[in-house]
Amino acid sequence: MAYTKCITLSILLLFTLLGAANAEKLPATDVKRCAGNKPFPLEVRVAGCIKPPCIIYKGTVQVFEIDFVSHKFVTNVTALVKATTLGVITVPYELPDEVAAVCPNLMYGAYCPLYPTEDVTYYFEFPIGEYPEIGVKIEIYLVDQDHDIVTCFTCDIKVKKGVSGNKVAELN
Repeated sequence: MAYTKCITLSILLLFTLLGAANAEKLPATDVKRCAGNKPFPLEVRVAGCIKPPCIIYKGTVQVFEIDFVSHKFVTNVTALVKATTLGVITVPYELPDEVAAVCPNLMYGAYCPLYPTEDVTYYFEFPIGEYPEIGVKIEIYLVDQDHDIVTCFTCDIKVKKGVSGNKVAELN
């Protein structure tokens, strides 16, 4: 009888802890699909932003967490960004190599290679340069070693004047 009570208590404790962990998780940011039939992430969290346009400050680093699924065997993944302003001007947004390299920035002990149906989280520190204070649509896509798109999404941002000194906007 004591054994049954112990198991019941353990199960209740587990559900309580799981509920508390889920309560801590920030809600997903409302990002959009890329044009075409590109794979969409499971979830994207942008620090400090649930409903775009996300306010992003010049001279800071904006943190994204991107949950995605690998649909094939992947040995390498690279992050690429395009920025569109005024609805017509699209340019590549160069990322530092250490940021663009997805595999070393996977969270929760994940690492490459990735196997089909494996889901992982990429910790993406997006450096915000000294750009005009305008609205921008960013397209973030992750490509594998064969240049196939692993996942892709767009997010509207609004660049604003930052505070002095570099700051990292992080998720809790």
